[in-house]
Amino acid sequence: MILTLFPRPILAAMILFACAAVGSSAPPDPRDTLHQTSTINAILDGRYDGLITCGDLKRLGDTGIGTFHALDGEMILLTGIVFQVRADGSVTQVPDSATSPFACVTFFETDIAVHVNNVTNLTELCRILDGLIPDKNIPCSVRLTGTFPYVKTRSVPRQDKPYPKLVEVTASQPEFEFHNVKGDLVGFWSPDWVKALNVPGFHLHFLTANRTGGGHLLDCHIAEAEGGLDITPAFLIQLPPSATHGADLSNDRHEELNASEKVKERNNP
Repeated sequence: MILTLFPRPILAAMILFACAAVGSSAPPDPRDTLHQTSTINAILDGRYDGLITCGDLKRLGDTGIGTFHALDGEMILLTGIVFQVRADGSVTQVPDSATSPFACVTFFETDIAVHVNNVTNLTELCRILDGLIPDKNIPCSVRLTGTFPYVKTRSVPRQDKPYPKLVEVTASQPEFEFHNVKGDLVGFWSPDWVKALNVPGFHLHFLTANRTGGGHLLDCHIAEAEGGLDITPAFLIQLPPSATHGADLSNDRHEELNASEKVKERNNP
C-alpha cells in the first residue's frame, strides 16, 4: 500500500492510495483509478457546495455516481454522459458547467463478468456480487444492464443555506417505484477501511433504459442482467479546502450513514 500526499494549498489536496506489488515503482494506471471528490463524512456534515465541474469529472471517468451542487438530486455518469435525477423524479442530461460536491468516477473496463437471473432483492444481489470480489481490500466499480420487474429508488431535494446534515435531508426523501423496466445499475463497492471516506460495501444508482427515471438504489428485483466488476487498485481523493475547512471529518459517523442510506431497512427486509 502506497500513500502519497500531493499538497495544493490553493486548489486542493489529493490523496492517492495505490495497492501495488511490493517493490513495484510503476505509477497507477489512470484507467484503473477510482477518482473521488470530497468524502462521505463531508457530505454527512452538510458540505454541499459544488467542488468540481461535470466536464472535469468526464475527463476522469466515463462511469460513476454522485450528487450535485446544493445536494440537487442523484448523479449517474454512464458512457460519458452525466444524468441528474431530481427530487421530482425527472431526469435530465446536465451541462459540463454543472458542479458536484461529491462524486466517484472511473473508466469502466470489465475485469470480472457478471450474469445474474431472478435476483429477488438488493440483499441477494449484494451477496452475489460480494462473492465475486477477489480482494476485499481493493475498491471496484459495478455496472449491470438488464430487465427489472421491480426497482425502488430515492432522490434528494435541493437544499438552501445553512445546509442541514444529510441525515435530516433523507428523513423525508422522495422515493420512486418502477415496474417491469429495463435499465442500468451503476456504482461502487468499497472496503470497510474507507468508511470515513466513502460508503463501505455497495453504493448503487439506477437509471431506466429510456432515461426517464432512476435514483439512489434502495431495492430491486432482477429478472436478468449482464455486466461486470471493474477492480480499481488506485484510489485518488481530491479534498478542496471548501469541503474540509472547519469540519471534523474524523468522527465515526456509521450510524448517521446507515440512517441516511437506509442500509438496515432496505438491505435487510
